[in-house]
This record gives sequence, structure tokens and C-alpha cells, in this order.
Amino acid sequence: MSTSPNTSPNTSPEPIALPVTAVTCMEDRAHIERTAVLDLEAGVQRLRLGPVSALAVDRTLHAELTADHPATVLDVRIVRTWTPRDPLPSAEDSALRRRVHLLEEEQLALEQRRDRLRARLDLLGRLAADVLREIGEGAGAGETEAPRWARELDRVDGERDSYGEQLRAVEARLAALASELREVRRGMELSEEEPAELVGHIELTVEAAAAGPVSLRLSHLTACALWRPAYRAVLDGDSLTLETDAMVWQRTGEDWSDVGLTLSTARSALATEPPRLGEDRLTLKDRSAAERRTVDVELREEEIGDLGPVPVLGLPGVDDGGETRVLRSPAPVSVPADGRAHRVPLSVFTTAAGSEYACSPELSPLVTQVVRFDNLSGHVLLAGPVDLVRGSGFSGRGTLDFTAPGAPVELAFGSCDDHRVVREAEESRDSSGIMQRTVVTRTVRLHLSRFSAPGEHGERVVVLRERIPVSEVSAVEVRLRKEACSPAPAVVDAEGIARWDVPLPPGGRRTVTLVYELSASSKVAGL
Repeated sequence: MSTSPNTSPNTSPEPIALPVTAVTCMEDRAHIERTAVLDLEAGVQRLRLGPVSALAVDRTLHAELTADHPATVLDVRIVRTWTPRDPLPSAEDSALRRRVHLLEEEQLALEQRRDRLRARLDLLGRLAADVLREIGEGAGAGETEAPRWARELDRVDGERDSYGEQLRAVEARLAALASELREVRRGMELSEEEPAELVGHIELTVEAAAAGPVSLRLSHLTACALWRPAYRAVLDGDSLTLETDAMVWQRTGEDWSDVGLTLSTARSALATEPPRLGEDRLTLKDRSAAERRTVDVELREEEIGDLGPVPVLGLPGVDDGGETRVLRSPAPVSVPADGRAHRVPLSVFTTAAGSEYACSPELSPLVTQVVRFDNLSGHVLLAGPVDLVRGSGFSGRGTLDFTAPGAPVELAFGSCDDHRVVREAEESRDSSGIMQRTVVTRTVRLHLSRFSAPGEHGERVVVLRERIPVSEVSAVEVRLRKEACSPAPAVVDAEGIARWDVPLPPGGRRTVTLVYELSASSKVAGL
């Protein structure tokens, strides 16, 4: 029985190379695009392409053909083959791998010899116990075989010493072997890569109306790839250079060589269904007489919030402000599949920056240099770590918050060791008066000093910030006693943050005093 060439599929004997040409890296996976030019014959034929990563997701596999004549993809699938590694070393193995094999064989032989020596020593120990028991029984019965008993004990002790010395030598050699094996395996991990035991190929069934070249574009998702933003800020006088990079990790089983890299914050693994709505019932009840006579208040710590994304603790994901962001590498990049972090440059800009020396003594006694500038990168700055570089070199690592294009950015460039701030707080309470109002007076003293090197000139302005409670109920009043402050704060914002601009000459000292009152009526409880 014969079939015509137009209806019988032909399978190519050798796989056709299908290199990775573009990658869209997401938070926990990557979208891979591959392109190739196929020389098809007329009719239906089956092609074998690859190899490709065995981690490719089958349901996301998509193939497209582009040609001057009609060509259709009939079927596309991933076929995985299992090729376990030979346990014995071969001629293709490296010297490190062969050395590991020899050390493991020697270690196994020594462990067996150690077990035999321990068994022999245990047997000799039981034999010595039997000889000593025979001596005890013979001496009790009046027998005197001292020469024989001495010979037996000497022979047993001599063998125990001999085998004990051999056991110590074997255990010392085993310890040395374990240390050498660790070093050789570590060197092999750093210099070599384990071949993939599970290899995937693409089986593509196509139908072409005429023979000729056809462009193939194939895409799919794959796991074991992720990226995170990273930055490098270089402060040079009044200008700052911010470099935006992407740290890319991938262990998909195949290297990405000269690919177009796109970085996305899309979360394809998250469900898109809206949350279910539940009932929220509100009920009213009359207050009791005791509740109407008192007002319960409490002091609580409230973080000042503003418009923007919710802060992300640690680095579990990419903070994109709730909207998918896409960044692209300006040049082709290569990322090997070694599981290590690879830095990919994305953008760089230089802008004017203003700096101030700021301190919030209630939070920290350190005076920190804070640099402010505008985001001129042309794209959003995602939250991530930033390496801080000044004139003296690398000075530390900070954190950059999510910043929209053109928005102001604040970066803390570390503390100044030549400044010291000491905070003292006092509180007094008075309940006198006709209305029996409770007045709580708080006095905060901030002692600021500057230790300067010889020959240093010029004042340095330190911005001090101290908070004042903000009342949310009319029964409690907060009043700043400016006449008792020394000096009075330059400004107090709506959140109760008082600010002073304190100039300090070299070797200078200043003391700032803040006094405020909390006044509440007699029916207020909890103050």
C-alpha cells in the first residue's frame, strides 16, 4: 500500500535548531520566543526542532508560520526524553569529575575497612573480658597459671593496640577525604554544569502548498526564571547619577544568548476573579449612662500615609503600584542558565540633586545625609535595593521606593559620624482647676554636637524633626507652648511634625527645647 507525498508526514531525522531570540521575564517565570527559517517541502511533514527546555509549559505552546505561499500548523507538541547519566566516569568527563569518582571509591573502601576494624576491636574486647573472667575464676579455685594468663593478655592487648592504630589511621584518612571531596565538589559546582537529564524537543506538523522557505515563530512559558530591579546611585557634589539595572536569574536548562530582553511585572500566576461580596451589617444601640459620661481615648502610633502603592516588606515580589510595568533592555543580553544573578543595564541619567543633613532623634540618634532629586529616567522606578557611591567609594546600600516618572526621589546616603544627637524627654501632669481638666506637659530637649577635624571650616545646617501628638477628638486639645520652646520650631505641619534648621559650626553645640501640652476634660479616660 502506498500513499502520495502530499498526504504522508515526513519526520526529519536530525533536530532543527530553534534558538531563543526574545525573552519576556516576569516575577516568577519567563515567556520565551524562538524563531527559525524552515525549508519545507510541499505537503504534510513532521519536523523535530530543538532541543528546548524541558520546563516549557505545554498548554502555552504556540506556533506561527509566515511565508509567501499558504502554510499551516497542524499540530505542535513538546516531547521529552529521559537520558540518565552514566554512574561510571567516561572519557568525556572532566578531570574534576573523575577525581570525585576516585575519591568516592576510596572513601567507600575505607568505610568498609573501618567497619571491619571496629568489629575486630569489639571481638578483642570481648576476648579480653573472657580472659579476665577465667583468671578470676581460676584464682578463686586455687589454680595458678600465671605464665599462660600473662601470654594471653599480652597477645590480646598487642592486637588491640595494633588494630586501634589502624582504625585511627583510617578515620584520619576518611576525614581528609571528606574535606577534599567537599572542595572538589565545590570547584565542580563553580566551574561545571550538570547536563540536563530531561531534554525536550518540539514536534511540529505542518502542511505547505508549495516547497520553499517559511519563517517559524514559536513561543511558550517556562519556569525557573525571575528578575528584580536594582539601582546604583553615584553622588558627585551637586549632581547624582542613577543607574537602573535588572538582576536576572534563570535555570531553565538552556542559555539565553544575545536575546532581546523585556522585563514585566505581570503576575500571570494570579487568579483574575474578583473577590466575593459578603454582607456587612451595621447595628445601632443606645449608650449607657456611664458611656455618655466618659470619653475613652488612647494614644496610638500612626504611620503617615500618602497616595501610592502599599509598601512591600522584604522583597517577595516587584512593587509596581498595582499596574503592570514593562521595561526593555536597550541592547541584546546573554544570561546563562546557571541560577546565578546577572546584572542587566536598563537606563542611566544624571541630574542635579539637593542634599540635607536630617535627624529624627525619636527614631534614631544618627544624622543622615538625605539627597533629593527628580526621576528623569523616562520610566517608573520600581522599589528595590540601591548601591550608594560617594566620592570616597561605596558607602552602603539603601532602598528606593516606587517612584513615577518626573516625581521627586529621596535617598539616604548614610549617617555622618562627626555628629551626635542626645534626646531627653520629661513629662508632668496637673489636674487642678475649676473644670478639673487634666494637663499633661511634655518637654523634649535635643542636644546636638558636631565633632570636626582640624582645619575644617563652614557651617552645616542640620534639619531636626520631632513629632507632636495630633488630636482627633474635640475633648482633647494639643497646644504648642512657643514661649517655652528654645528656639520655636520653624514649621509644624498637619501631621504634627515640628522642624528646626540648626546651623552648626565646626566643633559647635546646640540645644533645642520643645514644650507642648495635652489638655483634656474630666470626662476623658485613657489619657
